[in-house]
Amino acid sequence: MEKFVLEKDIPVMYLTADSFPDGIMAAHHTLHAIVTSHDRLFFGISYPDKKGNVIYKAGAEQHSAQEAMTLGLETYTIRKGTYNSILVKDYFKNTSAISEIFQQLLASPDLDPQGACIEMYLGERDLRCMVRLK
Repeated sequence: MEKFVLEKDIPVMYLTADSFPDGIMAAHHTLHAIVTSHDRLFFGISYPDKKGNVIYKAGAEQHSAQEAMTLGLETYTIRKGTYNSILVKDYFKNTSAISEIFQQLLASPDLDPQGACIEMYLGERDLRCMVRLK
């Protein structure tokens, strides 16, 4: 586990998955069909609702403030700050490990109570799993 610092907020536009974890891939496929420019960061954002059900959002970095509205997408801001993180190489070889990684990251006592689990996709193969600290 390592500390990872986001120097600035990242505005994201997203689609919410129909279910978790089964709807994750469909949400990302639909998002990639809508957001055809791939010269941006892509994300997964998840957190529990009031009943404890996991809400998952497939997101893409916005290039302009109007982009999400033009594409009919909702927005979310990944806040700057310090995150606990683990870099996963070739994540598609072991996608089931992602849940275990987030369990490890969420065990930290100094988590931001308003934070979320963030997946930052780095190219085609790598993934940075992150949770924001206070």
